[in-house]
Amino acid sequence: MNTKLTLTIDDSVISVAKKYAKNKGKSLSDIVENYLMTLTTSESKEEISPKISNLMGTIKLPADFDYKIALTKGLEKKYK
Repeated sequence: MNTKLTLTIDDSVISVAKKYAKNKGKSLSDIVENYLMTLTTSESKEEISPKISNLMGTIKLPADFDYKIALTKGLEKKYK
């Protein structure tokens, strides 16, 4: 069930957020809902790199994906 929610946010933030949502092909409501869900899930309590956090929701990964291993492999490949 969806419920309407009113938020007070700076106009400039709303403008940029709407452009971001349009570029991603999603509604601003979907993006806010997804973000709030990630904040409130027990899995999100784990320490995640800010660089990785900024990418949340942009791609679908397997449930067993370990970003630390992927990052290590990427760095090893880059600096070999």
